[in-house]
Amino acid sequence: MISKEEATPIIQRPSFQNDPQSKKIKLHKTTASTWMIHSVFIALVLITIYTLATLNTENVKMADAFHGLMMTLNQMFFHPNAGSDGFLVLLEALGVSVILAILTTIIGAVVGFFLAVLASRNLTNAYLGAGIRAVMAIVRAIPTILWALIFSIAVGLGPTAAILGLSFHSVAYLTKAYSESIEEVDPSIIEALKVTGCKFWTIVFQAIWPTIIPSLVSWTFIRLEINFANAVAVGAAAGAGGIGYQLFVTSGLSFDFHEVGYIVYMVIIVTMLLEFIAVKLRQHYLSK
Repeated sequence: MISKEEATPIIQRPSFQNDPQSKKIKLHKTTASTWMIHSVFIALVLITIYTLATLNTENVKMADAFHGLMMTLNQMFFHPNAGSDGFLVLLEALGVSVILAILTTIIGAVVGFFLAVLASRNLTNAYLGAGIRAVMAIVRAIPTILWALIFSIAVGLGPTAAILGLSFHSVAYLTKAYSESIEEVDPSIIEALKVTGCKFWTIVFQAIWPTIIPSLVSWTFIRLEINFANAVAVGAAAGAGGIGYQLFVTSGLSFDFHEVGYIVYMVIIVTMLLEFIAVKLRQHYLSK
């Protein structure tokens, strides 16, 4: 028998003598895309430094300019008031912007969901899905404000152009978001339902829809927040009115910075309220 004193543990350490390259651990490999990203970043930094160094201030006294900025910010955020328009007028304008955001989000969600079903790789034809995704990518590449201006040329300035512009971009945005959520569904569930003879829309509304509701809620409310911000932006640009138009008039024409701060606080409150509702709804569906 072997006693405990005679038993010695055998420890084998890896040897690097035969393979000198094994001592080096390469964490990442430099590729053409990496070089391109680094080059663009360096170019932007150099352009920024050159621009700041050659900036023509035209004898602007920076101390006085900074003091004026602080006074303006003090008027906006520490002494806000409803100004000459009054609270009710601003509240009505805010309601117009909120309704515009809700309406365009609903249009985008409904149309976007059906397009997302047709664009999902795990549900429909690959060529059809690729075509829809390509078109939606082109639509998303153009900013919402430009779509609103494009439609304002076709239908004239007003709420119609704003609704079309916001809805058009919302459809493209939510189509991509919804299709990615649909593609995350377990393929075995879809195949099992197809084997049993379920029709296409039965699979969509009985298997896909209940599974992705939390994701749909999240993406829809994210788009609602984006549409509300865009509704404020196109209020003056596309003649849609609302709180954006009031903000444009107050800041650009009457220079009432007290009212500007009041409007900014109203917009922030609505944004926080939308975020709160989105979180509660998502928690509700996740708890089921």
